[in-house]
Amino acid sequence: MVTKDESERGSTEQLAEAASSVAQGAAKVAKGVADTVRDAVGGITIPGAPGSEPPTVQEPTEPREPLPPKPDQRAPRPGSATGKDLPSAPDDIRSQADAHLTTAQGMRLAETDHSLTAGPRGPVLLQDHHLREKLMHFDHERIPERVVHARGTGAHGRFRSYGTAGNITRAAFLNGETETPVFVRFSTVVGFRGSADTVRDTRGFAVKFYTSEGNFDLVSNNIPVFFIQDAIKFPDVVHAVKPEPAREIPQAQSAHDTFWDFVSLHTEAQHHTMWNMSGRGIPYSFRTLEGFGVHTFRMVAADGSTTLVKFFWKPVLGAHSLVWEEAQLINGVDPDFHRRDLYDAIEAGAHPEWELGVQTFPDTEDQTFEGIDLLDPTKLVPEELAPVQRIGRLTLDAAPTNFFAEVEQVAFHPGHLVPGIDVTNDPLLQGRLFSYLDTQLTRLGGPNFPQIPVNRPHVPVNDMFRDGFHQHAVHTGNAPYKPNTVDGGCPFTVGAGGGGYVEVPERVDGAKERRAPASFADHFTQPRLFWMSMSPVEQQQIVDAYTFELGKCYEQVIKERQLVCLANIDPVLCQKVAQGLGLPVPEPTIPPVEVQPSPALSQIGGTWPVDGRRIGIIADEASDLEGVRELRQAVHAAGMTPLVIAPHGGMLGQESGDPFPVQRSFVTARSVEFDAVLVAGAPAPAPPTTPASDAKASGGDALTEATEAVVDPRVTLLLTEMFRHAKAIGAWGDGASTLVQAGVEGSGVVVADSATAALSQVQELLGAHRVWDRFPPADAMQGGRP
Repeated sequence: MVTKDESERGSTEQLAEAASSVAQGAAKVAKGVADTVRDAVGGITIPGAPGSEPPTVQEPTEPREPLPPKPDQRAPRPGSATGKDLPSAPDDIRSQADAHLTTAQGMRLAETDHSLTAGPRGPVLLQDHHLREKLMHFDHERIPERVVHARGTGAHGRFRSYGTAGNITRAAFLNGETETPVFVRFSTVVGFRGSADTVRDTRGFAVKFYTSEGNFDLVSNNIPVFFIQDAIKFPDVVHAVKPEPAREIPQAQSAHDTFWDFVSLHTEAQHHTMWNMSGRGIPYSFRTLEGFGVHTFRMVAADGSTTLVKFFWKPVLGAHSLVWEEAQLINGVDPDFHRRDLYDAIEAGAHPEWELGVQTFPDTEDQTFEGIDLLDPTKLVPEELAPVQRIGRLTLDAAPTNFFAEVEQVAFHPGHLVPGIDVTNDPLLQGRLFSYLDTQLTRLGGPNFPQIPVNRPHVPVNDMFRDGFHQHAVHTGNAPYKPNTVDGGCPFTVGAGGGGYVEVPERVDGAKERRAPASFADHFTQPRLFWMSMSPVEQQQIVDAYTFELGKCYEQVIKERQLVCLANIDPVLCQKVAQGLGLPVPEPTIPPVEVQPSPALSQIGGTWPVDGRRIGIIADEASDLEGVRELRQAVHAAGMTPLVIAPHGGMLGQESGDPFPVQRSFVTARSVEFDAVLVAGAPAPAPPTTPASDAKASGGDALTEATEAVVDPRVTLLLTEMFRHAKAIGAWGDGASTLVQAGVEGSGVVVADSATAALSQVQELLGAHRVWDRFPPADAMQGGRP
């Protein structure tokens, strides 16, 4: 055994030992601070809690088992590769075990920081099997990302049926008050995995139900219609909206020539594009995302009767959006905004919830309803014509334990069906039935992706499939074919009477041909319906979005062609966008038709719960700290999250003997994180407040002059941004002077006598999501909703 002489010990090791003795003293101080913070929380759950055991300052040296996950995390249910339940297995059965580092083969390692070399300065030896294994696995850690929906976020939850759908479907998970485990993945369509959350884009909303009859996947979007009517165009629309091949820019944006070239030529895309240009393209959060199944499905009841349906996910908190400047700021300040919001809500106990609903239609031979072709994925049926009937509730209550193993490896497919739910001849849906399976072969390494834990059904699997890449099952029997006698005839089909899946026998007529039905030809009525159903505020947002997006195009002819499409939708929309682009207003090629607005399409005008909203509380040591303490408790009691914003981190109110923790400092806080803000005082400039040290600050030495009359510039910036983004603002006491110095006044700005009185008024404003009347459109839009 070789030992090191003291003289040979490296300076790094000596410094480490010296630092260790200092760290031991620092650890005691850190523990005391942590205990103080924990005691001061007073039962208020603030997202971002440390792990299951707080780390120590110095490196631990005593071997111990791996720490368990945080309370808000959950792994996929333990089960075998063939779907057998393992009720006695612990939840962490698939996680790493043992206190000591090993190779992939379980051999314990003495150390892992140095390669095996021929002498201390010699070459690395080829025989270093540990180095080879470690680098090999690292080199292959990444799998191909999804072509679309690459940037995603997921969570575990449960779905409880209301038991009201039994008259239209025999699906077991929709009959009775049944509870079904689920895994949900939200995503953007266009951007790569490393893009930002709040880009203008369509969002995916995919739900995997682990039902008692096998897995059912409801693969939805947050927009009820799609760009194209036929799946054969799907590669084309994706190629058009992705970064242009020559330079691979812009990332995660539709504001470029190739996209607008495609949608102005394929006018069936105008309806989806209109939704994307509205607030729906920049949702506030996943928690307020409305989901749509897009296609028409067929439900089959126990007596064999059939009903055509469209699926909806209705967020309990309402469907809400960001404003454009806010979305742009978030992309820079916190590109993980939606992901963080989802996990923070789960950790804080404000579990996101949606109701599953269906529109139902008679299963007639022509498969139309009120003149609308139900097989056209670019068309919707207004809720005023076919109300959405609620049939169950989805609750997300746990974050993943491992993001890659669960969110990246989960595989959805519209063909993952259960008895009682069937597909229709929607040409886009028919193509998806092929494409979704095909893509998993490359992404997940072969045909055995259903055996990945997050994809495994919660029922037994006996599929006769064998071998292939990553086969986890150890099959028995000698006859994976039917019929057989070698294995006693097993497996047997259950038949229709035993609950087996049977496709609805649908008559198919007609010659083979490549053309769309005549009912698919109207590309402008429904975009006009959407436009006319918007409030003036939403119409202005649509105008601004079109103007921005087309303003980023280089080719003049593309702008002019898209303006013709807008003229076919609405003359006011076209005129306003043309004005913003500095182009003449074209004549429509198809006169706009009269439509009856659908108020259900608007996101503005209702009142919704405020659960999980984030309330910023601005204070310093000179503020009304007693009011802040009272306010924190009141915000928490209302189901919202209080976040104290102070000049520094750590604790506030140390001299009072009753300190409380600070969640954000003036350096780390930005307006986009908060739904509303309440100001407790007039915080004087605090270091750092120079542009060189903090880009959000402005000024220099002048900031230190007359500090009683000057508020920290980062506070005034936060307030002015929130004001521009139509958010509620409140103050009490000295906080009123802060609003004056920030120049913030008008609709949705509250000054009250006490903290709780200010909160009460702000909470009422939050019910409408934004103070939309703060910035009414400069001139009223013609038509549309008042």
